[in-house]
Amino acid sequence: MHPRVKAAGDAILAWLAGAVFAGLRGLGLRRASALGGAVLRALGPFTPRHKRVMANLALAFPERDAAWRRAVARDAWENLGRTACEYVHLAELAASAEMSPESQAALARLRADPRPKLAMAAHLANWEVPAVIMHAAGERSGIIYRTPNNARIAEMVRAMREPIMGRLIPATLAAPRSIHAMLRDGVGIGMLIDQHFSRGMRVEFMGADVLANPLIAQLAARYGIAVYGMRAVRLPGGGLRAVLEGPYDLPEDIPGAVQAMNDIIARWVREHPGDWLWMHRRWRDLPARPDPAPPG
Repeated sequence: MHPRVKAAGDAILAWLAGAVFAGLRGLGLRRASALGGAVLRALGPFTPRHKRVMANLALAFPERDAAWRRAVARDAWENLGRTACEYVHLAELAASAEMSPESQAALARLRADPRPKLAMAAHLANWEVPAVIMHAAGERSGIIYRTPNNARIAEMVRAMREPIMGRLIPATLAAPRSIHAMLRDGVGIGMLIDQHFSRGMRVEFMGADVLANPLIAQLAARYGIAVYGMRAVRLPGGGLRAVLEGPYDLPEDIPGAVQAMNDIIARWVREHPGDWLWMHRRWRDLPARPDPAPPG
């Protein structure tokens, strides 16, 4: 594509994105969330991606019948629509989130530890909210994220997220250097770890092998710092409950720690399956594991 044509297309897309953001702000949090949820709950099952949703649910929940999986799929589409339309209201949504006494106690433990912390998260409910809550609690933290390809939209997103989340670390080849520098400076790191990572470590996840990102486990082992887990749970009507756990007692070896963290994510997904991003291609065709060597 010619650079001028691409620049013009990017400018138009950025203008449209700005218009959508403005419209969602005008609707307010509750109406924007409800609108997004209703639209995707109705339309999501008719999209090509719905086949992947149903295949993923069949793999993860083979004991459940088709009616149950269809109901979970509709909930997942609604959650995705709500999450998308809540984007411009993250600060308000995070401020309104419930938190149990157990999570409040975990937050007190986290804040009492002067060392930097590591936080793992997953694409559950509105997965942006945990980072907002931690920043509002006064934690110095950096968030690893994928930048939009459109530079204008990327700048809009950064301007919305950085004031309420802390430092944003683009998921590029330069990210590891930034992460190590931040940890040495006492700044914690948060990361979503529940998607396919092509250079990842092979672990079992909900009945099948996947490639998982080992970075959090590697950082915890290298720096000897605690790992917490934080997620959001979607409540009836669209509100959220924030759940904080930890610090976890993870295995000392990195493969064991990566497996343990993915077991925790699997528990979260089983507790609230309609909250998870089933649209992602989490499971891929991997070579069969070698048979264990016979004893002796």
